[in-house]
Amino acid sequence: MLTALERVRRTLPLSSRADLDELLDSGRLSTSEVAANLRDLARLNRLPGGSAASERAIERLTASQRPSVIDVGTGLADIAKAFARRSWSVTAVDTNVQVLAQARRHAGGAVTLVEADARSLPFSDQSFDVAHCSLLIHHLVPSDAVDVLREMARVARAGVIINDLRRGLLPLVATALSVGVLGRSRVTRVDGITSVRRAYTLGELDELIAAAGLRVAWRSATWMPRVVTAATRSAA
Repeated sequence: MLTALERVRRTLPLSSRADLDELLDSGRLSTSEVAANLRDLARLNRLPGGSAASERAIERLTASQRPSVIDVGTGLADIAKAFARRSWSVTAVDTNVQVLAQARRHAGGAVTLVEADARSLPFSDQSFDVAHCSLLIHHLVPSDAVDVLREMARVARAGVIINDLRRGLLPLVATALSVGVLGRSRVTRVDGITSVRRAYTLGELDELIAAAGLRVAWRSATWMPRVVTAATRSAA
């Protein structure tokens, strides 16, 4: 007989990245649905692998005690706000106007918020110490992911931080449990599973990083469902 995990594996194949859309990206959600989903994500960001892991990665990447950080695809700006609480200078960008409206309510004046496409950031070269993104790369097809990583590297002096899910059975099970317990929104529960199926394996992420002209400088525990990667420019 098949075990429960084997049944999950057969039902939701994970050998290749799924070509699926998340509800949050559909543009068809109401304001209240977007707000509920973003509150859930902020709650999930307080778990291991979330905002605290990103903070540690930034500290490893730059020696500055008060680094300037751009948070790309900021969502509710909860991670950006956590950075700002440490007296870091934080600019947060997102292209989704519904999301930005919620971020403005949540972040107050602690964070500079900008509507912008991550593939074409409206900032000059090396405007920030570090470019950071959380739960963004899995939303992007490979070509767009490379463009975004390249653009993040362009505006950052020290390098790029990528905090994201990895595709695999353990991440799928862990995410399903997390969104089942902490997700109060239907959107969160549906998109959580979709996110893992859309996520890149660490090997696939490394290929995207290399294609963007970067190299992995540091990585958090790779057995975790959510992994933080610090990348710097490759030697010429």
